Amino acid sequence: MNKPVLVVLAAGMGSRYGGLKQMDSVAGHGQSIIDYSIYDARRAGFEKVIFVIKRALEEDFRRLVGDRIARGIQVEYAFQELDDLPAGYAVPAGRKKPWGTTHAVLAARDLIHGPFAVINADDYYGREAMEAIGAFLSQPRPGTEHAMVGYPLSSTLTESGYVSRGVCQVDGDGHLVGITERTHIESRADGPAYTEDGETYVHLPPDTVVSMNLWGFQRDILDLFRDQFTVFLRGDHDPLKGEFFLPTVPSRLIAEGRGTVSVLPAKSRWYGVTYQEDLPAVKAAFAAMVREGKYPGKLWA
Repeated sequence: MNKPVLVVLAAGMGSRYGGLKQMDSVAGHGQSIIDYSIYDARRAGFEKVIFVIKRALEEDFRRLVGDRIARGIQVEYAFQELDDLPAGYAVPAGRKKPWGTTHAVLAARDLIHGPFAVINADDYYGREAMEAIGAFLSQPRPGTEHAMVGYPLSSTLTESGYVSRGVCQVDGDGHLVGITERTHIESRADGPAYTEDGETYVHLPPDTVVSMNLWGFQRDILDLFRDQFTVFLRGDHDPLKGEFFLPTVPSRLIAEGRGTVSVLPAKSRWYGVTYQEDLPAVKAAFAAMVREGKYPGKLWA
C-alpha cells in the first residue's frame, strides 16, 4: 500500500494575498499557517506534500515557502492551469478565474499514487486533526471509503465579519449525508446564524458540524473528480467565473450510493485569517502554543 500524501491547495494564494510577498507570517522565522499544518502532517506520518500552485508563482513560492518546508519533508509541485481541460473543451474567451478546488486536486493526479489528504494552504487544522486523517488513510480500505474532519461551527467563526462554511448533515453512524454551502454565516449576540438575503437570519446550533476542507480520499475518487468536472463544464455555469468546488464530488458520491465519507470529529481548534483584523488573535494563539511546548520556535531546523 502506498503511504498517504498531503495535497495542499495553494493556487489561489497570490490573488488572496495580493502577491506571495504579502503572505502573512504568524510566528517567527517567517512561518505562516501553512508551515504549522505541514509540520503537523509530518508528525502524523505524512512523508510527502504536493503543493498545487500557479506556474506563474513557482519561483516566488519555492523561495518564500517551499524551500523552507523542504528541509523537513519531501516537496513536489503540481500546477493548476486554466487550459488543463478534458479533450474537446477550451478556455472561454476572457476567463481568468481558476476552475475551483476540484480542478486543483486534479492538477496533482499524476503525482498521487495512493491515499491522499487535501487541505487549504491558509487554514490551520491542528495536530489532532492531522493525526485523525493520517490514521484513517494509513489503514487498508476499499476505494469507496473516504473521510473528512468536521469542526464545530462555533470554533470556526470570526468576530470581524461573516464567513462561508459547508454545513454538514451527519447520520447516526458518523457518516456524511450531505453538505449545504452557507455563504454568509455570522457570529451574533444570540448565537451563530446565516442569511441568504442579508435581512432574514436563521440560527444554527454552535455545535453544528462544518467542513473546513480537510479531506481524506482513496485514489479511486480521482476518476469521479474527472468525470464530474466534465459534467460541470458542459452544464449551466458562468463561463467566466463558475467554479467546481471540492465538496460537490463527495456529495454526489454519497447521493449515488457509490461510497461513504466518515466524519472524524475535530479535537483541535481551527485558525485562519479571514480578515486582517483576525491576524493579531491568530499570532497570539501560535505564540501561546510555542510557549506551551506544542511547537518549537523554529519548525524547520
